[in-house]
Amino acid sequence: MLSGVCIGTNDIEAAGTFYDAVLATVGMRRVLSEADELGYAGADGRVTVFVILPFNEKPATFGNGTQFMFYAPDADAVRVFHETALQCGGTDEGAPGPRGYHPDYFGAYVRDLDGNKLNVSVSLEDI
Repeated sequence: MLSGVCIGTNDIEAAGTFYDAVLATVGMRRVLSEADELGYAGADGRVTVFVILPFNEKPATFGNGTQFMFYAPDADAVRVFHETALQCGGTDEGAPGPRGYHPDYFGAYVRDLDGNKLNVSVSLEDI
């Protein structure tokens, strides 16, 4: 079972501002604040998303083919996640909408301030 993910950043303060706003749109909030690490939890209180300055003190980089994926409660939350990310300095990687690769899929893609790819989605079948 997956216990969480770490998202690297080069500016913990700017990343905190970005992720505080963006993750709030899918019901997550910051519950841990350290000089080199932030932690975000959902309604159950478990920290599952960490935003960190790399331990090895080298610059944070994003991976080709790597993305961090979040569930949204509905299509409106997908839209708000995407819009909030763009308002907070993220870049568009795919506007909210259905995709042909899954019949009931509705999602969006953005990149954070460090170039990490984020995906948010909902199964239209579930709403």
